[in-house]
Amino acid sequence: MIQSTRRALLFAAALAVPALALAAPQPAAAEKVLRVIPHADLKNLDPIWTTAYISRNHGYLVYDTLFALDENLQVQPQMVDTWTVSDDKLTWTFKLRDGLNWHDGAPVTAEDCVASLRRWGARDGMGQALMDVIASLTAADAKTIVMRLKEPYGLVLESIGKISSNVPFMVPKRMAETDPFEQMPETIGSGPFKFSKEEWVPGAKVVYLKNEAYVPRSEPASGAAGGKIAKVDRVEWIYIPDQQTAMNALINGEVDYYENPPPDLAPILEAAEGVVVEVNDPLGNQGMLRMNHLHPPFNNVAVRRAVLKSIDQNVYMQAAVGNPQFYSVCDSYYACGSPLETNAGNKLVTSPSIEEAAKMLKETDYDGTPIVLIQPTDIAILSAFSLVTAQRLRAIGMKVELQAMDWSTLTSRRAVKEPIDKGGWNIFHTWWIGGDITNPVLATGMGGGGVERAWFGWPDDPKIEEMRSSFARETDAGKQKTLADAIQDRAINNGAYGNVGTFFVPVAYRDNVKGLIKSPVQFFWNMDVER
Repeated sequence: MIQSTRRALLFAAALAVPALALAAPQPAAAEKVLRVIPHADLKNLDPIWTTAYISRNHGYLVYDTLFALDENLQVQPQMVDTWTVSDDKLTWTFKLRDGLNWHDGAPVTAEDCVASLRRWGARDGMGQALMDVIASLTAADAKTIVMRLKEPYGLVLESIGKISSNVPFMVPKRMAETDPFEQMPETIGSGPFKFSKEEWVPGAKVVYLKNEAYVPRSEPASGAAGGKIAKVDRVEWIYIPDQQTAMNALINGEVDYYENPPPDLAPILEAAEGVVVEVNDPLGNQGMLRMNHLHPPFNNVAVRRAVLKSIDQNVYMQAAVGNPQFYSVCDSYYACGSPLETNAGNKLVTSPSIEEAAKMLKETDYDGTPIVLIQPTDIAILSAFSLVTAQRLRAIGMKVELQAMDWSTLTSRRAVKEPIDKGGWNIFHTWWIGGDITNPVLATGMGGGGVERAWFGWPDDPKIEEMRSSFARETDAGKQKTLADAIQDRAINNGAYGNVGTFFVPVAYRDNVKGLIKSPVQFFWNMDVER
């Protein structure tokens, strides 16, 4: 009852502007407002500090990038006007386009961008690989960035133009000088919208205001590239954790766009008057079971392998998605349907078995100590994944403690490197969009850089890092494919993480919403609302 009352109050607060935000500016009657139910609450504002997709989506509204991927996943210039590459492929020179200014009015400079790239390169797996081959990264003048490499590198533009977490967003130099492992104290970008801090009500509402000074590119919008034209005056994220309430809000026209409706509600939404339901991403999303490699029991590869043996993708997908229209089974760590999709090394996972997994676990040093599985109850798919994992791990002989929390709290909790008795964790679930896992350098979860460089879970595998580095340096497509196969083989058999299946999340919106961009990532520029 208490939880239901809280949800109702949050919803009312979000739609009506609560007492907490009475002093905040109110939208003018003539303003165009796009009201969105986001897939999660926005709690962490720094999209470099976290890979959470809700923070990435926030980043795309506020910040801009040097390059971006179009709808065909081809790299295009964004903040960059022109660029050149020396004959020896070692010197890359980028010139910024005219009209770039930060939200506080200061001009964007090459020094800002250099500092931003360095901060991103300290956290992102693909950025780390790029930084390893950079001899120097400097600002030749206010609008010119010069990157000198130690050796030719095949993924320069692909790295600084990557579409998803961590996205190399550009920020002012003073912000980029923030420790990469601490959150930036400000939210100042140069993108098509401004973050309205005064109107932010954590747990209820986030507001973005049109950046009147933004100068978009002249090309049509395409994926993350092209002209980012803000066609509405305000974008309001209204967080509604209860799915039924969220669905009714869309059907009743109280909101315009529902980013992540559960597939089991899709038939009801499709039947509702004035509502459109569709899938925007052909590659879909790969569900991940991530183990903490730092502490027992998952610092033991044999225990991790037992967990992988227990994973039955059909069970996970049926529990979390239900409708076969919205999921598929695929053991490849690279996105199914992408060029590097492979069966390499998947003998361990193609024939899941509780009995075999239990036998494997008995042969390890697991002593029955309870493991902590952190469960995001406000994201239905991840919550269901967590429940399935708890049941299956108990079935193979593990003791499991489920700790429920919202997704934003989880994204902070998963950064804790301490053991369980000091606030740590053992397992959490997340997912990666297909665009994030098309190669082993882009696929952050496959990295093995240990505490200093690996993604949450911190696997320490110098060999796999060496192999990923070789992939990035290789320019022959055939040799890249061979390396990618070998990397997947090692990642699976070393228990880097568990792939629990591929699912496709529809979006739902009122039929007066126009200009939706087809992409693996949710963008809000180019979208209009006809009132």
